[in-house]
Amino acid sequence: MSTHLAHGLGTEPVEPDWPPLTDAEVTAVTGPARVVWRSPRPLSAAAVVVREGRRLFVKRHHVTVRTSRGLAEEHAFLRHLRERGAPVVEVLDLVERGEWTYEIHSAGTGRDLYRDALSWSPFLGTAHARAAGEALARLHLAAEDFAAPRRSPQPLVASFTVFAAPDPWAALDGFLSERPRLAAALADLPWREDTRRVLLPHHERLAPHLSALGPLWTHNDWHASNLLWGEDGEVATVLDFGMSDRTTAVHDLATALERNTVQWLDPGRPVQEEHAIALLRGYRSVRPLTAAESKALPALLPLVHAEFALSEVDYFHGVTRSPANTRLAYEYYVGHAEWFAGRAGRRLLELVAAQV
Repeated sequence: MSTHLAHGLGTEPVEPDWPPLTDAEVTAVTGPARVVWRSPRPLSAAAVVVREGRRLFVKRHHVTVRTSRGLAEEHAFLRHLRERGAPVVEVLDLVERGEWTYEIHSAGTGRDLYRDALSWSPFLGTAHARAAGEALARLHLAAEDFAAPRRSPQPLVASFTVFAAPDPWAALDGFLSERPRLAAALADLPWREDTRRVLLPHHERLAPHLSALGPLWTHNDWHASNLLWGEDGEVATVLDFGMSDRTTAVHDLATALERNTVQWLDPGRPVQEEHAIALLRGYRSVRPLTAAESKALPALLPLVHAEFALSEVDYFHGVTRSPANTRLAYEYYVGHAEWFAGRAGRRLLELVAAQV
């Protein structure tokens, strides 16, 4: 068993999907360097390393997950944001070696206060929630003139195509045809029945507002552990654009609410309602929502995790070949949306609607 454990889809640490980065491996792609911290995130191998006194962030992907082409789409977005003054890391290099693709970034500035936090952990307080909302809005303003098309099909990207379409069934059929491993994973699951029963009622409420939502490249994984923090409590650096894609601003805002206010590893725990209010107020203080966005946000919130959950099904079935995680990712596809039909979920939607 590896001595380096990772976060899984539950509360207990697990064996990582990929072997951890070693000093020798890092040196082979960056020059002489040493690993000073390894990320516990499970879907890739990543580490902070020191080379000639400078801290760098190195992330390794299997080519079945990210090729140099797939990463180039993400890196173009990062470069655009940096040119417009957004506090994002600098892309330094991209290296392919055998079955691995490595990306090398600057480590960013600020304190990594949440680096050991489990997925879907809440903010430390409302001040961080508001600062995160403000930073997300500023990122959206910086992204407005980035006109690249959406990313090519690849696992672990949080897209918004199926439930952004007037006809989600046709869009879902197209989504699966581009992802044969996902189609194979769903073959023995009641996905059509579950989609019709749980997700389509949310889409019916969202559909009248879709045409007024402008496309925008977005982060799509906005949570506390992807942010570095300044001494003043503001966001100093935004990390990890691995799930970024061309979606819409309100999709990203819904993601931020879902990731940071509902504790999905234990959904029976109280929703962080004060954090939701603070995040929304922070966002709107920098970038006010349009009328269509205000109406779309509570309708979109129950659907925002759906396409990424399908992407996880693709990954766990076709790449890591884990039946247990495949099943759990599918349960997230249905279960996140289903949660919003319960008392706590309805209350969160009502709170969001009242704030916007």
